[in-house]
Amino acid sequence: MTQQLQAPAVRVALPAQAQLGEGALWNPLDQRLYWVDIEGQLLHIFDPATGQGRSLPTGARIGTVVPTGQAEEVLVALQTGLHRLNTTTGQLTLLVNPLPDSSLRFNDGKCDPAGRLWVGTLDMQGHPRRAALYRYSPDGHLQTMLTQVSISNGLAWALDQRTMYYVDTPTRTVQAFDYDPATGAITGGRVVIRIPEGHGYPDGITLDAEGQLWIALWGGGRVVRYNPTTGQLLATIAVPAPHTSSCAFGGPGLQTLFITSARQDLSPEQLQEYPLSGNVFAVEPGVAGLPAALFGQASAARR
Repeated sequence: MTQQLQAPAVRVALPAQAQLGEGALWNPLDQRLYWVDIEGQLLHIFDPATGQGRSLPTGARIGTVVPTGQAEEVLVALQTGLHRLNTTTGQLTLLVNPLPDSSLRFNDGKCDPAGRLWVGTLDMQGHPRRAALYRYSPDGHLQTMLTQVSISNGLAWALDQRTMYYVDTPTRTVQAFDYDPATGAITGGRVVIRIPEGHGYPDGITLDAEGQLWIALWGGGRVVRYNPTTGQLLATIAVPAPHTSSCAFGGPGLQTLFITSARQDLSPEQLQEYPLSGNVFAVEPGVAGLPAALFGQASAARR
């Protein structure tokens, strides 16, 4: 039976005031929260244990970050392509750039259980169905996995590694695909969660240790927990920022849910009403998360 969680209040973990906070990820190697400010063109690394953090300029819009398993190295998806980034020196090394024109940029991405990077795009002029979802393998092979996407967003994989969950934000849905961990193939896309109109749009997602999905709702000022098997809403956590954008479990025992937000696209009146917009929030929702997958390293199925 799925646990019904209470709705605890969130707190400000980091008063960042980001323009477009996104891409939250807990790096298991250094026990820090990595997140990005897309429009600020910054990678942020934050240690909630000390309250200290630092920022690395990326020189271009940054959609997501994933750890590689190597100390002081991550992969970042920039508007100028996929790069390795040395987090000590700030040096960028271009790996591949599949983006056909400057109106497209990379958005959210994650590593799958086999250590491949999945990352999607969006059209910055708002044109629908011009984006795509890519899969980048440790051997350097890049493959287009989905086309006709509008705003490629959250990704997560089920506990048994047989299902991939995926968000194309304007559809207001979470899709599930049959996923083959050996080959990385996906088939049989189907809608498993529908976000009601007026509740916001699904953005970043993460899976908890019970196999349930947490979804940040852009324009909804909340993070919600859904059962992806039944489509049932299990919990709602209000966030004092309308544009909640991504979420990731971290901290000791992965018991804390970190939530990014944005100031972008808010009117002066909205910013006055929601002055905490752009901050990173934290909450203990009563369930733990799962360790982030590392690029180039396979992780074991959990059931």
